[in-house]
Amino acid sequence: MLKDMLYITAGGFLTIKDRVQKELNALENRGKITKEDSQAFVDRLYERARAEHNENMEYFKEVVNELNLASKDDIARVEKKLDEILKKMKS
Repeated sequence: MLKDMLYITAGGFLTIKDRVQKELNALENRGKITKEDSQAFVDRLYERARAEHNENMEYFKEVVNELNLASKDDIARVEKKLDEILKKMKS
C-alpha cells in the first residue's frame, strides 16, 4: 500500500513536470523567458520535489515504525529460527 502511494505520487509529479515543461517551452518560444530562467525553474522544481520526497519517506518510516510492522529482516530471522527448530525436531 505504501509503495502504491509512492508510485502514485511519482506518477503525479511526472505528469506535472511534463505540463510545466510544455508551458515553459511555450514561454521560451514567445520570448517571455530565457532558456536559463526556464532551466533554473525546473532545477528548483526538482530540488523541491526531492526534499518533499525525503520528508515523505521519513514520515512513512515513522508510520511503519509506529504500526510495529515486521520488516523483511525480522521475517527472515523468524524463518531462520523456525528452520533451525524444525531441523532439531527431525533429528
